[in-house]
Amino acid sequence: MNVIFLGAPGSGKGTVSELLIKKNNFIQLSTGDLYREQIAKQTPLGVEAASYMNAGKYVPDEITIKVVKGFLQEHNDKLIFDGFPRTIAQAEALDTILKDLAKQVDKVIYLKCDSKVIIERLTGRLICPKCKKSYHVVSLKPKKEGICDNDGSELIKRPDDQEDKIQVRLNEYNTLTKPLIEYYKDKIVEIQADKGGPEDHYNNIIKEINK
Repeated sequence: MNVIFLGAPGSGKGTVSELLIKKNNFIQLSTGDLYREQIAKQTPLGVEAASYMNAGKYVPDEITIKVVKGFLQEHNDKLIFDGFPRTIAQAEALDTILKDLAKQVDKVIYLKCDSKVIIERLTGRLICPKCKKSYHVVSLKPKKEGICDNDGSELIKRPDDQEDKIQVRLNEYNTLTKPLIEYYKDKIVEIQADKGGPEDHYNNIIKEINK
C-alpha cells in the first residue's frame, strides 16, 4: 500500500504522516527531508536544491526526481509520499519508477485547507533539526519552551517559513500541483484539513485506506 498526500504547504501532511508512521508502520518519503539530507552532505544535488529552497521556491523536477529515485531503490512499499509528486511531470516519473519496481500508487489523500489557516500554521512552526518533529508556538508547544521533547535539541524556524516565502510557495502550489487532483481523480479522497485536529484527519484517512 503506497499513499500520496496532496495539499498545500502547511495543510498537515507531515503531522498526519507522523501518526501513520507511529501507528501503522508506514515509511515517509519526504522530499524536504531528502533535500536536507543531501544539503547536509554537500552533494551536488544538495547544493543545487538549497539555492531554490532558501529562496522559498520549489526545487525543479529534474533534481527532485533524481533524489526520489535513489530513495525508491531501497524503499518502495508501505510508503507515504509527502511533498512528491508536486507536478504532472513528477507524477508521470513516479508511475514509471514504481512500475519498474512492480509497485504502484494505491491511494491519494487530498488535504484541503484555507490559505489563511496555512499562513498562520507555518509562521508559527518550529522544527527539531535532529528528529524532525514539528511544533507550533500556539497550538503544539513543546514541554519546555524552544526545546524538543524527544531529544532535547534546540528548536529552529525553517528559513522558508517566512510569510513572503510562504506566499511564493502557495502561488507555485496553485499553479503546479492542483492539476494533480485531476491526474489522480480515480484514486483521490478529499479530507477537509482546516477543521478538526490531526487525530480526526488520521482516523478519516485510515478509514479510506482500509476500504
